[in-house]
Amino acid sequence: MEFPAIIINFKAYESVLGESALRLARLIEKIVHEKGVSIVPVPSVFDVATLLSNLTLPVMVQHVDPVEPGAQTGSVPPAAAAAIGASGTLLNHAERRLPADILKKTVEMCRQVGLFTLVCAESLDRIQEVSSYAPDAIAYEPPELIGGAVSVSSAQPDIIRAAVALSGKIPLLVGAGVKTGEDVRVARSLGAQGVLLASGVVLSPDPEKVLYNLAEGL
Repeated sequence: MEFPAIIINFKAYESVLGESALRLARLIEKIVHEKGVSIVPVPSVFDVATLLSNLTLPVMVQHVDPVEPGAQTGSVPPAAAAAIGASGTLLNHAERRLPADILKKTVEMCRQVGLFTLVCAESLDRIQEVSSYAPDAIAYEPPELIGGAVSVSSAQPDIIRAAVALSGKIPLLVGAGVKTGEDVRVARSLGAQGVLLASGVVLSPDPEKVLYNLAEGL
């Protein structure tokens, strides 16, 4: 994973499933090549293989489970994600929180198969905790700002500085309410290595315009 970066979580929005996911990902790829920036799509698990077979971009999966391949119906082993060529995974998102022991084990299993881990944390205490698991990156997302109109960059500059300090050598990204290149620029000025966002892109009536604007912020 190259930093600074913009990570786009597609979640399971209807507007970015199936062929629509591929269209958005191709748009992301175009902007990556034009602007020379790092933007990584994180589609539904059902669309990961399609994106990987049609793009040159790294593609992450939204979640994996701490299980080995085998009799694991409905689970997504880290080895399975790595086997199809996924570059990494998002873990502990606000919509998929994990108990500490499960999260630690998942990070360890991902490391064993070479899967990049971006671990979400909702507070400074949580950042300090997950830093001890040595993930590849941490994303600070205050729950009260997720999906809202106010960006974490403008609402919590002092906390972003503190979060960067706590993460140490682990790259820190920020998310929640991020929508513009200015949000990205401010986050970078505070020490963050990029942003994690979803609705600001995937629910936009003009995602191309939003993506170009975000890329300018890097």
